[in-house]
Amino acid sequence: MSGVEHDNSFLMAYLKEKKGIIDEALDRYLPGEENYPPVIFKAVRYSLFAGGKRIRPILCLASAEAVGGGSGESLHSILPVACALELIHTYSLIHDDLPAMDNDDYRRGKPTNHKVFGEGIAILAGDALLTEAFHLMPRRDMMGDVPPELLLTVIHDIAEAAGHFGMVGGQVVDLQSEGKEADRETLYYIHSHKTGAMITASVRAGALLAGAGKDELHALSEYGRHVGLVFQITDDILNIEGDRKLLGKNTGSDASRAKITFPALMGVETSRREARNLVEQSLTDIADFDHRARPLREIARYVIERKS
Repeated sequence: MSGVEHDNSFLMAYLKEKKGIIDEALDRYLPGEENYPPVIFKAVRYSLFAGGKRIRPILCLASAEAVGGGSGESLHSILPVACALELIHTYSLIHDDLPAMDNDDYRRGKPTNHKVFGEGIAILAGDALLTEAFHLMPRRDMMGDVPPELLLTVIHDIAEAAGHFGMVGGQVVDLQSEGKEADRETLYYIHSHKTGAMITASVRAGALLAGAGKDELHALSEYGRHVGLVFQITDDILNIEGDRKLLGKNTGSDASRAKITFPALMGVETSRREARNLVEQSLTDIADFDHRARPLREIARYVIERKS
């Protein structure tokens, strides 16, 4: 199979299986709504279990599989980190939706967190998710025989990708650039940090925990960097052309806020070509991996074709 075509049946089965594993683990790891004060636990679970695709934790597991891990006892050692990635992602969505940020009313087809629980609780729910991620990752009772120094490296990587050198930094420049003239350098900074950094960290985390060598880690890091950009370009296009019902949120918000996006800078068709080129680069990045990297290859092809 060449180009960006992919085996949809294989990938859908794979995504369904891994999502089930991750959802079960998230439910098991996360405190229940019976805890006090109940509203914060309800708010956290409301957004976390609102129907996300779990792409970041799945990339973590798929990357581990690509280097020979991600099953049996190895899977149990990687799951806490994979789930922590989803906690961080969900926190970022809750905060992105706030009136001070993107001011969105719907997420995944449901009212956004602040619409249900109020802005104050929504902020705190995001804070709780971010904090819980870093409470979960160093749990030695869950990490099997993962060396502590390796786990510290993974946590450091994820913290950097989530913070001011990654997702937060990208979001800051995104906010500050609204209504201003777009340029390619700023656009790539925003997207590679706001979205790409955590996707790259997800791929790296799985590879590191599964014992990837230096060359393998470099190749997978490049794969994550390219796929992260594809993911955001596709998001940009879907914000213009997507089906609101499939997306579960309003479209057209980027244009109304005069955000710097790929279509705004270079047009939709050129953006599509850029995304296809990046997919090809991501496949080249992992060309030397064997059949165990098939899920990563299929995910790269899928990202450009997704409708939600």
